[in-house]
Amino acid sequence: MKRFLSDKIIASFEHEPTSQQQALIDLLSAFVVDGLDHIFLLKGYAGTGKTSVVSALIRVMDELEQPVVLMAPTGRAAKVLSSYSGHPASTVHRKIYRQRVGGSLEADFSLNVNLHKHTLFIVDEASMLANAGDSVFGTGNLLDDLMSYVYGGDGCRMILVGDTAQLPPVGQEESPALCAEYMKGYGFPVDEFLLTDVVRQANESGILYNATALRLLLMQGAEGAFPTVDMDFPDIKRVSGEDLIEEISSAYNREGMDETIIVSRSNKRTNIFNEGIRNRILYREEDFSSGDWVMVVKNNYFWSRQTDGKLDFIANGDIAEVRHVRRRTEVYGFHFAEATLYFPDYEVEIEAKILLDTLRSESPSLTYEESNRLFLAVQEDYMNIGNKRDRLKAMREDPFLNALQLKFAYAVTCHKAQGGQWSNVFLDKGYVTDDMVNAEYLRWLYTAFTRATKKLYLINW
Repeated sequence: MKRFLSDKIIASFEHEPTSQQQALIDLLSAFVVDGLDHIFLLKGYAGTGKTSVVSALIRVMDELEQPVVLMAPTGRAAKVLSSYSGHPASTVHRKIYRQRVGGSLEADFSLNVNLHKHTLFIVDEASMLANAGDSVFGTGNLLDDLMSYVYGGDGCRMILVGDTAQLPPVGQEESPALCAEYMKGYGFPVDEFLLTDVVRQANESGILYNATALRLLLMQGAEGAFPTVDMDFPDIKRVSGEDLIEEISSAYNREGMDETIIVSRSNKRTNIFNEGIRNRILYREEDFSSGDWVMVVKNNYFWSRQTDGKLDFIANGDIAEVRHVRRRTEVYGFHFAEATLYFPDYEVEIEAKILLDTLRSESPSLTYEESNRLFLAVQEDYMNIGNKRDRLKAMREDPFLNALQLKFAYAVTCHKAQGGQWSNVFLDKGYVTDDMVNAEYLRWLYTAFTRATKKLYLINW
């Protein structure tokens, strides 16, 4: 059976597999057939054919009518996974959690029961998974909850797919979901394979060629000197500040705004780019208008109710197009508007109240002090409700307190871009001196380089 499955995967493969890919296919076949209660870590660097192997495996599982569930940490990453595999994919949160109705102000999501039987779970972009996050979800430990969910099912097993050279979760030095020693702590045998050989087709890409060079520098521990970049490729281009507006306009006209992104080092820098694009390319006169692209910067559990179950919540990092803007209000010391938003990764449209103040803030979302000030101001309108539990329950339905927090999405930080891919990526390396070049910065550059699928523009390189 293992040989049969391996031969089927190879027959479904896009190219002649390399010897390393052949070895991986044999191991994956053995895992699918015999790996009950095992975990498989499929690690591979950019250009090594990781996506091709996973796609072929999924196609064969579908052909053989074997159950497969695909997940990724973000909506954008799930859409990328679905597009290259030809199989539906969802975010990890939306698959493993279900919402409970409680009396607190916040929503409450408990761990779902895994009713799947003898199912292969594949989680892409696993470098982003961590035992940290929003305490609203389950235990607050995402990786623990994912393991409990998958291996709580009858005869289920999981492949975690990722790139260890990418940025780890915020605040961590490595990605726990791709660390065999860490994953063995769950009490299951861990199978792992690392793809390192860059395939011939990838060597024709300047994006992947230079990403590989950055990864090798990272592995060698090279620090203290800014890396050189080979520009002698058609898919990589140096752009001066004078030509930037023209190049971005050209990219918008060619592939569209949803296939073009600027990746920068900080919220302050992204604000500058976002304002420049809105003013000098899109000629937007209002502070927020129809046609704008925005990113949600804080999970929201209120406005998704109108989607008939298509969205359990609107996640931090989700991207939307503004379709209509209505009724602006200044109240409680903040600025609000009502808007229609379209979320392309989920193909849903919602009506929501928007908190305009976060659009240009240099903080990632409302600060703790700002959130508390809004909460206390809204609470004044509910003080006629004497019982605290009843008061919180009523406040939970307040549209101003539930207003979506957004930023413009023409330019984003690299952590916000992680998991997504765009045809055109404009990379702003920020102000950096040689002594600032360390392992974290090289990971940042590598992750940013590998967001581009067609063309990478290096700003003021």
